[in-house]
Amino acid sequence: MNILNQLRDPSYKLSKSAQKVACVILQNPQDIIHSSIAKLAAASNVSEPSVIRLCHKLGCAGFPDFKVKLAQGLATGIPRITRDVAPDDNLQTMIEKIFDSTHATLQLTQAASNLSCIEKATNALAQASSILFFGLGASGPVALDAQHKFFRINTPVIAHIDILNQRMTSANLSPRDVVVCISYTGRTIAMIDTARVAKKSGAVVIGITSPNSPLAKECSIVLAVETPEDTDMYTPMTSRIAHLVLIDVLVTAVALKRGPQYSEHLLRIKESFSDTRLKVE
Repeated sequence: MNILNQLRDPSYKLSKSAQKVACVILQNPQDIIHSSIAKLAAASNVSEPSVIRLCHKLGCAGFPDFKVKLAQGLATGIPRITRDVAPDDNLQTMIEKIFDSTHATLQLTQAASNLSCIEKATNALAQASSILFFGLGASGPVALDAQHKFFRINTPVIAHIDILNQRMTSANLSPRDVVVCISYTGRTIAMIDTARVAKKSGAVVIGITSPNSPLAKECSIVLAVETPEDTDMYTPMTSRIAHLVLIDVLVTAVALKRGPQYSEHLLRIKESFSDTRLKVE
C-alpha cells in the first residue's frame, strides 16, 4: 500500500505520538522528503525515536527509507518509478519513459540523501592531499566528469577507468588521500577489490553506489543511490544521472567549505579561459 494511503487509513492503528507525526506529514508531504528527522520530530512535538517507530510501523527500515517510499507515493503521473523501454515502444513513448524515470530517480535520490554522509564526504575531500575517482564501464564517464569538475579545487585529482591502474594506484595511497568509487550495482568484483586495497592502504574510500552492496561494505563513507533500473539490455541511464548530480553536490559543497579565498581562485581560473573564446558582439 502507498505510504500516504497507509497514513490516511483510519483502520491503521497508530499511537498518539505516531498520529501527531502522521498529521504533520499529511499536511506537507512534499516538504517532508527534504526534511530531517529532527525537524519532523520538532514539528510534530514528539521525540525522534517516535518518528523512527512510525517508520518501522509503516514497514520502512528507517527514516531515509521512509522518505524514499513517500517520494514514490508523491510521484503522481508516473505509473512506475522504473518505466523500462520496451522493444515495441514508439519514439514518443520511449522519450516519455526516459524523462519520467530520470525525474523520479532524482527525486528519490534527493529524498534518500544522508546529510551526515554528505558532510563527512565533503570534509574528507576538502582536506585531501589527492583525490582519485574510479569508475568502470558506464561509471567511467562519471569518474571523468568528476575529474573535470574537481580539477578546479586546487587539489591533485585524477580519474582512473582502467582496472590495473586503479589497483596499482590504490596500493600506494596514504591516509590523506581520498578515493571515490563509482558503481551502480556495487557488485563489480574488480571495483570491490580495488576499494579493499585502497582502504587497506589507509585512504578514505567514498562509495557512490547501491546501499548495502558488497562495494558499500568496503567503503568508509557511502553515498547511496538506489534506482530500480533494468540494466540487462540497456546501459544504466537514470542512475548515471543521479551519480553526476551527487558529484555536483560534492564539488559545490567543497567550494563553499573552502570560503571566499576559493571563490577568488575560481575567478582566476575562469579569467584564464577568456582568451580561448570568441568575444560576443
